[in-house]
Amino acid sequence: MLDDLAYIHRTDPVDALGIAQKQHEQLAHEFVEPALGFRPEHIVYAGMGGSALPALLSDTWPGYTVPFEIVRGYQVPRYVDGKTLVIASSYSGNTEETISALHDAEAKGARIAVVASGGQLETIAKDKNYPLVLLPKTDQPRYAVFYNLKGFVTLLSGAGVLAVPEAAAQLAAHADFLKTAVTAWQPDVPTSRNLAKQIAQELLGKSVVVYAGPLLFPAAYKWKISVNENAKQVAWTNQLPEFNHNEFIGWSRQPVDKPYAVIDLRSSLEHPRVQKRFEVSARLLSGMRPEPIVVTAEGQTVMEHLLWTSVLGDFVTIYLALLNGINPAPVDLVEKLKKALNE
Repeated sequence: MLDDLAYIHRTDPVDALGIAQKQHEQLAHEFVEPALGFRPEHIVYAGMGGSALPALLSDTWPGYTVPFEIVRGYQVPRYVDGKTLVIASSYSGNTEETISALHDAEAKGARIAVVASGGQLETIAKDKNYPLVLLPKTDQPRYAVFYNLKGFVTLLSGAGVLAVPEAAAQLAAHADFLKTAVTAWQPDVPTSRNLAKQIAQELLGKSVVVYAGPLLFPAAYKWKISVNENAKQVAWTNQLPEFNHNEFIGWSRQPVDKPYAVIDLRSSLEHPRVQKRFEVSARLLSGMRPEPIVVTAEGQTVMEHLLWTSVLGDFVTIYLALLNGINPAPVDLVEKLKKALNE
């Protein structure tokens, strides 16, 4: 099925696979750097779902020289004040939690910046002269994560808060790395030689559990979201070493026949003790849970490992959607939820 290009084109009418294949172009996109005009003492990023992913990725790479917190809700933390930069990020620009958090930040006297592709947030930013990063349009927020990441670090480039000050330029410089990586997963590569198609077949009909260490946890969370939204299957994620202090025990008892697929995203750059925990955990849980599908990140740096594993997850979950016989792009139930909340 996954080697039938005619079937793929019929089932993927918005060409989600094509969008995944061209994500290197998002890294190369040039944004105009908005002037922040100050160096914040702390940064709060307000965003939900796919719009929060860039912030999660950025906390691993490039990282920050000031405290950084991601808020997924209607309010910002109590400590927010005039020394805080609050970045309101919503791809649509209409996410109600993010707009509420922005207004809460305003009430606390915070400095505000906006990342969006339009909507109410764009209007607010222009009306109030807030620094604004305007994202290019794509079919779904989760398909614009690297646009968002590039725009986000561009916004912060002049603020002196990034652990890698030239982060935006480094992302652009790695467009070719990603362009080359995805050639191994594209639709015309047969399943026998296509890691993404092979993993998708292993996940069919199962609840998916994705594990990673701290460095690759943002990619693991991206896999979780993509399994949910592309393939419309249940998935969750956790990270080591926290896994070993609770969830590890949960695998050790009934039911023996667990209808799950376990994925370990591993990086040679993780802390050595984290790497050992993967090995020891797999040995101790042998026979108690499904044998993990081990995905070893390729590349030389943390950023390359994040890019490689993140985009592999996009291909895997789009192929999984096609195996399920569904269009990977729409999230109709989310739209119904939003409508029902406003009735």
